[in-house]
Amino acid sequence: MIEQSLVIIKPDAVRRKLIGMILNRFETEGLLIKKLKMIQIPRELAEKHYAEHEGKDFYPNLIKFITSGNVVVMILEGENAISFIRELVGATNPAEAEKGTIRGDFKEQPVKSVTENMVHASDSKSSARREIELFF
Repeated sequence: MIEQSLVIIKPDAVRRKLIGMILNRFETEGLLIKKLKMIQIPRELAEKHYAEHEGKDFYPNLIKFITSGNVVVMILEGENAISFIRELVGATNPAEAEKGTIRGDFKEQPVKSVTENMVHASDSKSSARREIELFF
């Protein structure tokens, strides 16, 4: 089934000049970039995007981090794209991400935090729809 997913290359990866290598991974694996833009996420949009985490201990740092610099926001499309992209990205905690995944291959040593994990990818069809509407 062809699906679309929202993917964000986060400020840490942008600062480390990993945009091209991350985009290459997605394209090499057959995913289509349907839309793409570089923005700095305003606080209000970040709060809407991460609304399900409001009230959790890490929420303030998450908002501070995602609004700290430019990000690349894109819609990727492909066969079973949502689960496939999550597999390509790797475990949320870069320290646990396997070699061969984006987070596993590009993680900083030592890993600074779970929040600074280079890439966001939608985790379900409903999340993908909601997130795509927020950003595009």
